[in-house]
Amino acid sequence: MNLAAFFGLLGGLLVLAFVANLLVLRTGIPDALVLMATGVLLGPLLHVVDPSKFQGVTEGFGTLALILILFEAGLELDLWQTVRHFYGGLVLAIFSYAASVLLIVLVARETLALPLRSALIVGAVLGGVSSSVTLPVLQHLGLRPKARITLLIEASLADIFSILSVAALLDIGTSGGSVIAGLLRGFYLELGISLALGVAAGIGWSFLLPALSDRRFWQVLSFGAVLLVYAGTAVAGGGPLLAVLIFGLTLTNAPEARKRLTPATPLPTNTIGAEPHVALLAFHAELSFLVRTFFFVLVGVAVSFSAFSRQWVAVAWIFAAILAARGIAVYASRLAWRNMHPWERELAFWLLPRGLITVVLALEVVRVLGGGWNFLLDLAFAAIVLTNLCLMIATVRVRAHTQIAEITSVAPPEAL
Repeated sequence: MNLAAFFGLLGGLLVLAFVANLLVLRTGIPDALVLMATGVLLGPLLHVVDPSKFQGVTEGFGTLALILILFEAGLELDLWQTVRHFYGGLVLAIFSYAASVLLIVLVARETLALPLRSALIVGAVLGGVSSSVTLPVLQHLGLRPKARITLLIEASLADIFSILSVAALLDIGTSGGSVIAGLLRGFYLELGISLALGVAAGIGWSFLLPALSDRRFWQVLSFGAVLLVYAGTAVAGGGPLLAVLIFGLTLTNAPEARKRLTPATPLPTNTIGAEPHVALLAFHAELSFLVRTFFFVLVGVAVSFSAFSRQWVAVAWIFAAILAARGIAVYASRLAWRNMHPWERELAFWLLPRGLITVVLALEVVRVLGGGWNFLLDLAFAAIVLTNLCLMIATVRVRAHTQIAEITSVAPPEAL
């Protein structure tokens, strides 16, 4: 492929990504499916792109997209609403992830004849809902704040649970030890370090940003700060993705928090204002759109259809396990939700997409354990496709509820 053709392909992919993002609003088809289908067309079907040339960058693209998406999510969160609905999101995340892992482990043991530790790794990789798909969808569905924040918290925590579980299982494979003890120790350690560094960075940057926001390229400087928070937290032994989320949350809520905690003290003049906040949010949203576009295309390029002929039974049963686990989790956690409508609980059932974190973790497992685990990439691809198709059902159900509300003169969901 010559240079002109390469740049033409990149331009075409960005145009396609923009159109696919518009189609989400009209058809309910997740843009991730369109992008992965394009990758399949360019790779396995037409052989325009050689997947071997991108093996080293796919995981990096996925992690970078996760960093940007979680920071963007933190910038959009209201601290007080988040604290208020955190318990409901936490309960849903725990039940959903635990039930998914358990059922997938049982299925993997039976259909793939895997030993327990290997089945646990498969369950840990495929068990978590992905924030990279859930968060953009929640922006378009017009849900009430309580439902949107609850599901957003669940998706963000699911990423953290997945990362901790896979890391603990891979570490146990080399150093030995208890799975449960490793998970608990890792969770509390990473939570504490992430919280401390994320809050400290957010408060410090909230004072610096207003003085920098009239300079050229200040958004790029902020992006550099996000990457430094990620890298610093990883070096310190914390959860870098969680720290990035807390960094964004603290940055956007620090001025209001200082106002509430010290109402008699006037805020300093150098607090982040509305215009810098909007500009920062727009910059990172467009950057994440760019990175996740190439990532999902690369995922489609790398898929191997020859494996599906051997694994279709396992794929079908794993998808059934994911659906069953989601139903159990939504039913079991309903008491922790505050005044959720039945249709919102139904929507929560269909919002179970796998995405960026699923593939990133699968790539990490293959890197650590070797090429014998390439089947996990195919399982991850199948899980992403099938669970993202469920988002179309969620979109249809939201539209149907809105139309019924309009016909019966009941307030639409965003006004409830």
